[in-house]
Amino acid sequence: MIESGQKLAHAYHGGDDVLTLLGLSTTAEQVYRAMLAHPDDGVARLGARLGLSKEQIEEALHTLSELALVRPSYDRDHELCAVSPEVGMEVLLARQQAELAAHQQRIEASRAAAAQLIAQYAERSPSGAHPWVEYLGGLDQIRDRLVALTRDVRTEVLAFAPGGAQTEENMKASQPLNRELLDRGVTMRTLYLDSVRNSPATVAHAVWLVEHGAEVRTVPSLPTRLIIVDRSTAVIPVDSEDSSAGAMVLTGQGTLTALCALFESMWAGSRPIGEPSTRDGQGLTPQEAGALQLLADGHTDELIAKRLGVSPRTARRIAGDLMERLNARSRFQAGVRAVQKGWLPPHP
Repeated sequence: MIESGQKLAHAYHGGDDVLTLLGLSTTAEQVYRAMLAHPDDGVARLGARLGLSKEQIEEALHTLSELALVRPSYDRDHELCAVSPEVGMEVLLARQQAELAAHQQRIEASRAAAAQLIAQYAERSPSGAHPWVEYLGGLDQIRDRLVALTRDVRTEVLAFAPGGAQTEENMKASQPLNRELLDRGVTMRTLYLDSVRNSPATVAHAVWLVEHGAEVRTVPSLPTRLIIVDRSTAVIPVDSEDSSAGAMVLTGQGTLTALCALFESMWAGSRPIGEPSTRDGQGLTPQEAGALQLLADGHTDELIAKRLGVSPRTARRIAGDLMERLNARSRFQAGVRAVQKGWLPPHP
């Protein structure tokens, strides 16, 4: 942090390595600035002007090429020219934003994984060994405990609802209790998957919740099913792929703090149910961007489908469309080209 602060202060006061804040080395920045100021210089003249060796110039050009700050010259064969700062800085900023978003996603996934590890460990521990953990062994126990928790709620219910479209039976059965809570002034915030927007019945249910005072938003994917009551009790499945396998009721302060932070982070990147889908700077919908990240992480069509709340056939169609747009013949190649185009951040 001290080093970063010193760099910021240096840049603020007009230091020469301003672009190091955007990922360039000092040498690469010098070469980029020289190419902008002297567009006719070749490698030898750049080296002489900057006092750098041919190898240093070529290494800097390789870095600039990877960052899309230089391109082949249209006027001189086998030569490179600097991309204008207006375009180049937008590329660097977009890349940093993508890296930040990917880092945040890794933090969110880590929080969910940590909570489930706690749940799995507690499940195997002797009864009473962890007073802040309660194991629920089946769907009947889970449903009974959820009813008891929601009836006793005082101020707030936060929920992740993965799995795509909800069944009409479940939605209809939940409305009386939801109405009771909302009438009592309880705050309700629920995150569904973007895919529910294709289900008229689920959208109608979400609109009904909003009309009665709840907040409903959607995200491309969710790490697990989760319910948090009054920021003091959380219910999370032992197995995120099979919520019927059992669940844990968690009340430990550290665990609840992490899970509430996970919810708020996902909520900050979500869209209200009534807001139409928009495309990002690369022309991707939120669902396509989520699918691309899962694809690059090496997940199967089946897991991508589950995370997005769509059928495996739809997941394959989305993946195929992305590969076609990237002109990629394999998923590996798609990941490489997505990074090159700035659609995904480089792997750390």
